[in-house]
Amino acid sequence: MNKVIYLDNAAATPIDRRVSDAIHRASRVFGNPSSPHRIGRAADEALRGARDSVAKFLHARRDEVVFCGSGSEANTLAILGVLRGASGRGGVVTTPIEHASVLAAAQRAKLGGHSVVYAPVDRYGLVSVEDVLRACTKHTRIISIAYANNEIGSVQPISKIARAVAGLRRSRGSSYPVLHVDACQATEYLDMDVQRLGVDLLTLNGAKAHGPHGVAILYVRRGVVLEPLILGGSQELGMRAGTEDVVGAIGLAKALSLVRASDAVRVCKLRDYCIKEIQRIAPDAVVSGALGDGRVANNIHISFPRTDSENLVLEFDRRGICVGSGSACTAHSTEPSHVLRAIQTPEEVVHGAVRASLSRETTKKDLQVFLKELPSVVARVRARRV
Repeated sequence: MNKVIYLDNAAATPIDRRVSDAIHRASRVFGNPSSPHRIGRAADEALRGARDSVAKFLHARRDEVVFCGSGSEANTLAILGVLRGASGRGGVVTTPIEHASVLAAAQRAKLGGHSVVYAPVDRYGLVSVEDVLRACTKHTRIISIAYANNEIGSVQPISKIARAVAGLRRSRGSSYPVLHVDACQATEYLDMDVQRLGVDLLTLNGAKAHGPHGVAILYVRRGVVLEPLILGGSQELGMRAGTEDVVGAIGLAKALSLVRASDAVRVCKLRDYCIKEIQRIAPDAVVSGALGDGRVANNIHISFPRTDSENLVLEFDRRGICVGSGSACTAHSTEPSHVLRAIQTPEEVVHGAVRASLSRETTKKDLQVFLKELPSVVARVRARRV
């Protein structure tokens, strides 16, 4: 069988061999970190080591790192946990292009009597600092904005938003609103120093960074009041009850230790090469999202008129090429992407979107195979629609 070309890294990345090795070694640590005996203490020490490593990556304190089961869980804990920790009814500010977990948490908050305001984005999927501030009311408790959009890759001005939000708090003499950032798509490619970013909460997960699946991080700045959603124990600094996944934590910590800025530079060059070639061989293709520095390094999102996403993905798969059509969490939906709707993508192309997302393992040869097959894939899907 020919090599499979994998270009769906925004959905999940392959686990790095060095991470697999670390997980294998860690699997010998089987004790419960809460147990006082030597086996439990060994597990607790291993978990502390993983937490310290993650904290170093984020430039955070150990007691600001909470291990969760997924990015979706961490996002939900951030939004609903802040609202539960605040007195009275509050409010959420977000954008209409967020990950499904953020939008669902916002809707759950609304059902609970909290207000939800969506700051608008422009045709590139970018939100302005001014619009974020305009969306805030005296009741706003949390602002949740993705660092890099999971579908179209647009990078938001997070540090500028954080400075503006901090100024708003000072002017009100309040500890609210706090800023939560979903950084799952940004982890390997953008600045993750929480001190420089100035964020209050931040989500990342292993599946997007060549780490294990089923483990994620919620950074919680010291002083942020957060009520847990999972009850029954004091694990994870009292923010997430349940026996900790020590092996997963070690694997995620190892994955983050392997992140290199040089990989982001190389992937960015491959991305720009591929987008330029797509525009050359398919002039009617529509690129969604910002370009250049305004786009996360590994994201290529293209729509083709008179096609449909599902058949494009299946046709590529028949040829040994794995691409996506949007968020993996909404992959089975037949509705057009809410992100493309929000940026007012023309009706004639909104149904024919493909997301090719790269990784540090992607090669130029991989992209050349993808580009070679692209014209016939599009032609075949169009022929079926006649």
